[in-house]
Amino acid sequence: MARTGGEGSKGITCMYVENGTEGLSFGAKEKKVGWNSQPTRMVIFEDCRIPVTNRIGKEGQGFSIAMQGLNGGRINIASCSLGAAQSSLEITRKHLEDRVQFKRPLAENQYLQFKLAEMATDLVASRLMVRNAAEHLDSKSPIAPRLCSMAKLFATDKCFDICNSALQLHGGYGYLKDYAVQQYMRDTRVHQILEGTNEVMRGIIAGSLLPEA
Repeated sequence: MARTGGEGSKGITCMYVENGTEGLSFGAKEKKVGWNSQPTRMVIFEDCRIPVTNRIGKEGQGFSIAMQGLNGGRINIASCSLGAAQSSLEITRKHLEDRVQFKRPLAENQYLQFKLAEMATDLVASRLMVRNAAEHLDSKSPIAPRLCSMAKLFATDKCFDICNSALQLHGGYGYLKDYAVQQYMRDTRVHQILEGTNEVMRGIIAGSLLPEA
């Protein structure tokens, strides 16, 4: 995305920059808390000259293209959270069944039963919200942007809580890298930031409900 026109969203144009373009370079690999299977580097453009044939869409459509991509991206990030939360729930259920304290499996503790029930309920609610938003996005519904923001906000918050609770229910074991729950917790934390922070999601949702405010 680059500004090719005046101020505002209509002055932004979308284009692709081919590898090897003069002035294109990449920064050092970032050291992240999670998502370590995906290398992350800064993309640096210094006086890159891009031919008009590399333009995507028409001039001035860049912002619109970006927003369309973000709606789908928010569904994708929410879906990633669903997977991590589902795995965390399954691992935790087995841990509660296997782990014995005071001669009783943890699964017999009513507080832990209720906590697991809350985690499972939040996961199902999150999955339904994501699927509903995806359906509206596929059908080009006018309320799709709002629903995508809602799904991303709700699912990434709830699924991070599920992963964090899974770590807590493992006790000290959950803090060891031998157990996968710690990785799910670290990986899902960034989902509340990617594709627009969850604070931005709240702003989008509020703006769609109060257009005159």
